[in-house]
Amino acid sequence: MKYVIIWCVGIIGVLAPQLATAAELFKVAIIDQQVVIERSISGKRALEEMKSYSTTRQKIIEADDLELKELEKAGQDPNMSEETKKEKQELFRTRLEAYQRRIQEFNREVQEKQRAMISDYSKKIRDAAQTIAQREGYTAILDKGNDATVKIVLYHNQSLDLTEKVVKELDRQTK
Repeated sequence: MKYVIIWCVGIIGVLAPQLATAAELFKVAIIDQQVVIERSISGKRALEEMKSYSTTRQKIIEADDLELKELEKAGQDPNMSEETKKEKQELFRTRLEAYQRRIQEFNREVQEKQRAMISDYSKKIRDAAQTIAQREGYTAILDKGNDATVKIVLYHNQSLDLTEKVVKELDRQTK
């Protein structure tokens, strides 16, 4: 038993310096990509453009909705002949179908634009993070994720968070 303890202590004595060296060589940091987009100058601009794009489409949908309500109301006039009533109802039905297609089309367009923006900013954020990692000797920079996506990092010490540095680097790179 005495020899086993001496052997274990010897192994620990040999491996401990190597483990400490490996830990020193492996430098990790954390960023929050969503925060980078929200705080960077170009990210704020892109989010504002996305909001404007969505708002424009929403106004068109609201105008179509108002037109549909007016058509529906006009089709319910009791003084109208049956033939005219059928024509109004048919017009309402075709406009309603067009309205529903437009909503689907706008939703698809907005989602595609959001995906494109996220893809574009993921690349820009990756480039900014890579610049910082190379400059400061980081082995890895992880995205901590959020509740809407997969949370990759469940816990981290705040001193590991490079989000603000990445925001500044992204602003510098996208001037």
